[in-house]
Amino acid sequence: MTSFLHYIPIATTVISVFFIITLLKRAKSREWAPHLLWWAAGVFFYGVGTAFESVITLHGNTLMLNRLWYWAGAILGAYPLATGSVYLLHKRKTANILTGLSLIVVIVGSVAVFMTPLIAENLDVAKPDGNIIGWTWIRFPITPVINIYAAIFLIGGAVVSSVRFFETPEMRMRAYGTALVAIGATLPGIGGTMAKIGTSGSMSEQGMVEVLYVGEFLGLVLMWWGFELCTRAPMPILQQGDEVGALEAVSE
Repeated sequence: MTSFLHYIPIATTVISVFFIITLLKRAKSREWAPHLLWWAAGVFFYGVGTAFESVITLHGNTLMLNRLWYWAGAILGAYPLATGSVYLLHKRKTANILTGLSLIVVIVGSVAVFMTPLIAENLDVAKPDGNIIGWTWIRFPITPVINIYAAIFLIGGAVVSSVRFFETPEMRMRAYGTALVAIGATLPGIGGTMAKIGTSGSMSEQGMVEVLYVGEFLGLVLMWWGFELCTRAPMPILQQGDEVGALEAVSE
């Protein structure tokens, strides 16, 4: 039975479009800074993933739709966002090296997702599910490695930045902004974990996947809110050579 929760991925996709426009405008005004371009790419794939969720939930699932959803969400969902943080956390040379090495894993995972046989009997016609992936090594260790990498730089970087900024009263707005980014980045993961659990107590499997939809929506809203707070905050006073945490330089 269709409920209003099943339309949430559509709202998430629409929000992602406007967020991308905001990021690209910011990137243009900052000479196409790589961290902003990577963030725009991340929000793009975020929106692509929720767009596939919309189609699957409202019109039914197919093997190809599920394959594309898994690629956009599990492989590319958080990686570009985290790479943007890498370019903020490190010098350009270090960021290039980290990105080059991590891209190898992402490319391997992407190729594998499109080459793996799919388990048709595991296809759920009402919701997306990673259980159709035939090559189990894609789900472990490839996908976890990408997600752990993303969590370290996206969530970890935002948390460290928030703590550093909170110590300076005039930087509190940036502290709140980076804290919102950290919280927002964790919500899709929490929703995805709940969706994988399946039936739990009185909650149905469909109900569990709806938690993912809500988590993705709230996560994107919080990340955009955090971004806006950071861009409107006073410029941080940094010593030359200091590391710049996730989203610290978005207004520079």
